[in-house]
Amino acid sequence: MDNFLLEICVDSYESARRATLSGADRLELCANLLLGGTSPSPVLVRQVLDRLDVRVNVLLRPRFGDFCFTDEEKAEILWQIGDCDAAGADGVVIGGLNPDGTLDLEFLRECVARAGTMTVTLHRCFDVCRDPFEALEQAAELGIDTILTSGQEAGAEKGIPLLKALQEKAAGRIHLMAGAGVKPENIPLIHEETGITHFHLSGKRTEPGPMTYRREGVPMGLPMASEFDRQYTNPDMVRVAREVLKSL
Repeated sequence: MDNFLLEICVDSYESARRATLSGADRLELCANLLLGGTSPSPVLVRQVLDRLDVRVNVLLRPRFGDFCFTDEEKAEILWQIGDCDAAGADGVVIGGLNPDGTLDLEFLRECVARAGTMTVTLHRCFDVCRDPFEALEQAAELGIDTILTSGQEAGAEKGIPLLKALQEKAAGRIHLMAGAGVKPENIPLIHEETGITHFHLSGKRTEPGPMTYRREGVPMGLPMASEFDRQYTNPDMVRVAREVLKSL
């Protein structure tokens, strides 16, 4: 379980295309990266799978906010897992917590069973769970392939102490994938300090949109985000991250 892997998180076809052409081993496909990622549309999933030659894991999260899902939200995620399987996705990225901060094992067990032959990644609900070591053991027992984590910190570099301890406890039974604040410059440090070989980043940059007529002061969404800018994967950052991994 020691092969290096570069996963790029994308929320549009354009970002998926750039990441693929720049050397991503795998995509995490989602929507609304500015909100931390939510489930992408089935059409985007099929578009990426049909047009790009790259492994694709699909993030399934019905909304922004906490990870304590209602019964209806759980049913939505389970249906989406079936849709991803039918579309030919390589894996799904799921999670769920109980109100007390423990993993929602009953729901996660259903997710793993529904996933069938697809791989399953536990998303960053892990980073806000009550006991990461207990959650790691439970995830491994469930047959989950990967845990995406920052080491329960705002960024993976700050989370190095916990990431190292988790990697040691995992003992090859499950992948730890470092995510949040990961960039080419700190990949070597995270790897050297923790032994982790799987890395997750969006590598996004803000680019101006094509509108020349711009009516200001009419926000359509997040007040801190300009309606006339777009965020796409930066192919240069992906290429550099790829070269960094090759050098390790």
